[in-house]
Amino acid sequence: MASSDTADIRRRLLSGLAIPAHPLALTAARKLDEKRQRALTRYYIAAGAGGVAVGVHTTQFAIREPKFGLFRPVLELASETVAASGRPVLRIAGVCGPTSQAVAEAEFAVECGYDAGLLSLAALTSASVDELIEHAKAVAGVIPVMGFYLQPAVGGRVLSLDFWRRFVEIENAVAIKVAPFNRYQTLDVVRALAESGRTGEIALYTGNDDSIVMDLLTQFQFRVADRSAPVRFVGGLLGHWAVWTRRAVEMLERIRKLEGAMPPDWLTLSAQITDANAAFFDSANAFAGCIAGIHEVLVRQGLMAGRWTLDPDEDLSPGQMAEIDRVYAAYPSLNDDSFVAAHRDEWLS
Repeated sequence: MASSDTADIRRRLLSGLAIPAHPLALTAARKLDEKRQRALTRYYIAAGAGGVAVGVHTTQFAIREPKFGLFRPVLELASETVAASGRPVLRIAGVCGPTSQAVAEAEFAVECGYDAGLLSLAALTSASVDELIEHAKAVAGVIPVMGFYLQPAVGGRVLSLDFWRRFVEIENAVAIKVAPFNRYQTLDVVRALAESGRTGEIALYTGNDDSIVMDLLTQFQFRVADRSAPVRFVGGLLGHWAVWTRRAVEMLERIRKLEGAMPPDWLTLSAQITDANAAFFDSANAFAGCIAGIHEVLVRQGLMAGRWTLDPDEDLSPGQMAEIDRVYAAYPSLNDDSFVAAHRDEWLS
């Protein structure tokens, strides 16, 4: 299955999409639960997501390990489910590892119908900027590339302003997911794009779970060659949006329609979403329970059968369940439980 035309991918990304990072549904025996995995994809499509990201951190990087052998079947299942829906949902594949592995993963993603690759550089911990750029160019020669600033707390590395200045010059770069959970490092990416003159070609997507709403509301302003260079985040690619997805889609649509002064209730909503994210992602314990936290919400909604991950030792942290209970009770308007309940049996059929 051929990848979509790059110009169309750019247009769709620049339009501003809600893109959930797709979790991995397992049975109690820690095998792929195909029925529930497909149901999750159907949920995201029905919720109005403009894309799904598969094979990324939320899907668990361990799917690539030979003892599990899940990278190919998980990507295939999501791609087939999107295709069967008939909806124009972008398919974004996580691309990881050293260059030979990353290129092979990109080639498989293209064969499987994926539109872009989300490029993790976590495996290249000691690579120079020159080496990182050559790596990115190699992958971009296979598939349109979405850069990825993954926070160091969950395996990423610090990426300099110089790196981002050079990354945005890559012809087949179509977007960047900015997720360092750090305002200074976020500004490095935004500034690099503003100075490049490619704001109409490369879309910025927030992955900053601690600042989702503020990223989407902010118009960044830089001076470049004596002219104003405004830049905005147009959408989000987030593990947080793997739950309560319908509300995330609605929020993004409301933000895109905002005109004039920002109503103060947006600041309240921003804090509420960050508080909920802290519970789901287990910020109190350096994000140790982030995947299990996402799974817990999906279990409560009946979309997953259990919180199981590929690592039998990975689960909620002490106190995390109580925090999830607290934010569920504190912010009932943020969940989409009624939407899921109305359609869950259909998605699971």
